[in-house]
Amino acid sequence: MSKPLNRQAEKSHSSTPRKPAFPISEPLRYYLRSFGREHPLPVGYQDLEGFQAAAPLYDEEGNDTLWESVVYSPGEMDILSRGLKEVYAILKAGGELSVMEHLYVDRIDYCVFGNSKPFRIRIVNSRNDNQDYFYVKKADASRIYGLELEHLLSPNRMFFLTQDDTLIEEHIVGLPGDMFIDQWMDNKILKAIRIAKELVKFNERCFVRLLGDMRPYNFVVDITPDFEDTQIRIRAMDFDQQSYDGRKNFYLPQFFKGNNPLVEFCVRHIEAKTAYQYQREEQALIFRRTNVASLRLKSLLRVMRSEELAPREHVLQLREELSAHYKNDVFRKCETMGDLVRQSLDLVIEKARG
Repeated sequence: MSKPLNRQAEKSHSSTPRKPAFPISEPLRYYLRSFGREHPLPVGYQDLEGFQAAAPLYDEEGNDTLWESVVYSPGEMDILSRGLKEVYAILKAGGELSVMEHLYVDRIDYCVFGNSKPFRIRIVNSRNDNQDYFYVKKADASRIYGLELEHLLSPNRMFFLTQDDTLIEEHIVGLPGDMFIDQWMDNKILKAIRIAKELVKFNERCFVRLLGDMRPYNFVVDITPDFEDTQIRIRAMDFDQQSYDGRKNFYLPQFFKGNNPLVEFCVRHIEAKTAYQYQREEQALIFRRTNVASLRLKSLLRVMRSEELAPREHVLQLREELSAHYKNDVFRKCETMGDLVRQSLDLVIEKARG
């Protein structure tokens, strides 16, 4: 969940009004408790805010990563280290504390530019120097709905925990989208048709469940060698903009300027009929996922439909644009962003059932 290496690009993006954080309502909290997302945590977000100093963090090539490495007093760092290792054990091993014996907190980083102002915790295994990360963020209902919808409706499983105003997220492995575009998109080990196919499917997943702002630095590309060829999967890694914006195109990654190289690549390698085939394939997969997680999804949407997750004008604008896009007036009956998500999924289900 790292942010872009280009500070100017981030400054340009941050000049637009930030989405406000929405508190976790009691109905949403009940859902989280019911499905194992709520857990007592030894360290909360507020515990990490008391750092004494911070220094910019640069990558191996000297680029500003937009993260700062923070420093605590020795006594406070000892307490935080024990607590953060326990959080890691809860997140990764179901709370089995014995796995903490050979782990240590190597570094705590802070990003002031993100909506959630996240802390990134680097955990290192002292036996083999293997490293892993997790994130401590301010809890935001939008992000939680985004994470849970990703877990239920995409091929990716999401592991996160909440307590009070704290959200713990595991690290999502992959190449940041901007890095993939610059360094990997034309790599000969990757089949062009597979890149194009995955872009179409990712575009469809985001649009159906109304996940917005998928600029290149808000998704990663997971590259997996297979026995004959190399597979790729595009994964969202930032969920702040779940069902908030009023513009329909905000939920279609193809319309972001930074994704133009991927879109042009896609146009060069597949024709419209093939793109439509991949779009329908992803819709069919989403339909199957809704069947597998039917009760849990209904519970989530029931809560989401009752909440105000965006200004009223955003809801009105989006329902009009979706109505025009689908040529279906049913969207005009929607009163909340949750209603719009449910109606979007209902259309996918209707198509799949024929």
